[in-house]
Amino acid sequence: MSENYTALYEQHKKAGASFTDFGGWQMPLKYESELAEHHAVRNAAGLFDLSHMGEVWVAGPEAAAFLDYALAGKLSAVAVGKAKYSLICNADGGIIDDLITYRRADDKFLVVPNAGNAKVVAAALKERASGFDVLVEDASAETSLIAVQGPNAEAILLKLVPAEQHALVTELKYYAAVEVTIAGDELLLARTGYTGEDGFEIYIPNVDAAGLWESLLAAGEGHGLIPAGLAARDSLRLEAGMPLYGNELSRHVNAYAAGLGPVVSLAKESDFVGKEALAAIKAAGVGSTIGQKLVGLKGTGRRAARAHYSVLKDGSLIGEVTSGQPSPTLGYPVALAYVDVEHSAVGTVVDVDLRGKAEPFEVVALPFYKRQK
Repeated sequence: MSENYTALYEQHKKAGASFTDFGGWQMPLKYESELAEHHAVRNAAGLFDLSHMGEVWVAGPEAAAFLDYALAGKLSAVAVGKAKYSLICNADGGIIDDLITYRRADDKFLVVPNAGNAKVVAAALKERASGFDVLVEDASAETSLIAVQGPNAEAILLKLVPAEQHALVTELKYYAAVEVTIAGDELLLARTGYTGEDGFEIYIPNVDAAGLWESLLAAGEGHGLIPAGLAARDSLRLEAGMPLYGNELSRHVNAYAAGLGPVVSLAKESDFVGKEALAAIKAAGVGSTIGQKLVGLKGTGRRAARAHYSVLKDGSLIGEVTSGQPSPTLGYPVALAYVDVEHSAVGTVVDVDLRGKAEPFEVVALPFYKRQK
């Protein structure tokens, strides 16, 4: 059993959660039904503990310039109050992690890496900070992260935020963040998420996390809010076509093969770690004209593909599934897979080896599911 527990572990135990190790943390896999949790997020609201994620503060006169060097995106172009999805890469262009960075002031940013990569990313940022007038502080151990996701998320938050701050919530744009008072505490509220639905992520000191969790559950009564675990989070993000580090992304994968080319800013004036390698990869056409490419697969039968299953064309191996399961929302199997570029066009029919039996799947455009706005 892993030794890391979030500040909400007792709340999860009390709610009857089944636990699993994820990134070295004991996290709720599900409470009663992962399907019910999935549908709650799609149709009402789900409450997630994401406190295993990392929080790294970057501050100082050269914070923006430093992040332009440390990450693949142009963070200096992000307006205060906004956020940007980006990558931190190796010198060879491999992906160390995908992350979200919030600009909280001209000289202050919050970088949020994935759970299992939090310490690695914090160490890489500190190493890359050499020569910059900047302070890198890993606040992961003191910070909890709670997400409310689903069409009723905004209505639930408005029950806890003072009336004079309601506009801060209702006018908050996607990939933006603001300080608000929730249940009496000053907190950072972000309109971000990993489910394909509208929703919010709330950053809070560990000591206040349990109180906020209970307040949100109480406010969610009548709005269909239930706690949701990692199983629902995974099926939701898969339907939304969002990559998971360790499945679709790794140090052996580059941004162009993963379909994340737009995240890389080769045009920014400054150098950045991995720039030379990524420029060469793009020029060679990796992920677009040669090599492999991440695609969405829709099953034409009932059986689902799973991670590491082989993808075939006319009996020959052309790729491998990275994530796959039946889609609770759509009613058919969906999967993400890396396949040879020549077989990656939308409409191409391939086979997936489902434990010795080849079943047809069709390459489809991502995401599989897109919410109605």
